Amino acid sequence: MKPSPRVTAGATLLLLTSMVLSVLLLRQVDRLRAGATLQEVLYLSSPKAIKRLSLGYSGLVADIYWTRAVQYFGNKHHTGEEHYKLLAPLLEITTALDPKLRVAYEYGSNFLAAPPALGAGMPQEAIRLIQFGIRNNPDQWHLYYDLGFVYYLELKDYVAAAKAFEAGSRLPNAHPFMKLMAGNMAQHAGDYQMARMLWTATYESATEKVVRANAKAHLRAITVDQDVIALDDVVAKYRDETGHLPNSFSELMSAGLLRGLPLDPLGHPYVLVSDGSIEVNDPDNLPFIQKGTPPGYVPPSSPHLPTSD
Repeated sequence: MKPSPRVTAGATLLLLTSMVLSVLLLRQVDRLRAGATLQEVLYLSSPKAIKRLSLGYSGLVADIYWTRAVQYFGNKHHTGEEHYKLLAPLLEITTALDPKLRVAYEYGSNFLAAPPALGAGMPQEAIRLIQFGIRNNPDQWHLYYDLGFVYYLELKDYVAAAKAFEAGSRLPNAHPFMKLMAGNMAQHAGDYQMARMLWTATYESATEKVVRANAKAHLRAITVDQDVIALDDVVAKYRDETGHLPNSFSELMSAGLLRGLPLDPLGHPYVLVSDGSIEVNDPDNLPFIQKGTPPGYVPPSSPHLPTSD
């Protein structure tokens, strides 16, 4: 049976309409290319509208938006910019199109929560993103871990962090570390101790190389900060006992205050400055350190992360 001209015309019109809408959608996505910073707008900002226009290919369009979100963040981060106007909307669209896309919650929250110049400095947006992920993936304990991570490291909200870790610890197959995290958060453990526990858990549970590298860099930074504090105490004790500052670590070793030449996590000797302060030998290769940098030091916008375990 031959289709009627009216049916044929209707099908043709529908096909053409679908093609036009698809082209418009892709043009909207492509507008977010590198350098499009003069006017940051989204042609379509409604996730529901975009989902309707995806014509049943919401998973594919979600992948496109996630790729654009990563490119958008990467380009901004590379140029050292501190404003990420489109990052939260892009992630909202991505996860609305595919609520099961776990990588968007894990990395997206990291992009949003980290302070400039490491991230967008929007921890509340990161929390909103993760909470949406939890509502759509209630059996994923990793999302509760990510939520507790943001509450603790970025907002210093120990009560909220403890609740997030405790809720995640009750899920099937949750990492045993979650219960320990919840307990220690509730007791408000010391910052360095808790930060080390957080990053150790991330390093041990992550499968992606970039996440493990990031965690390893943070663990090295924590070691440096604790080393510098301890060495500052040694220098102060030597000054109190002798009335002058040491000229070298050898003097501290001779005085019985050090057992050997102190080395940073990269194996380089720490530097004892003439004013008694302690510095690292190569701060550029030790990102995220808070102590041990020379006066006026500015970290690189794209920190070097270790790539081997």
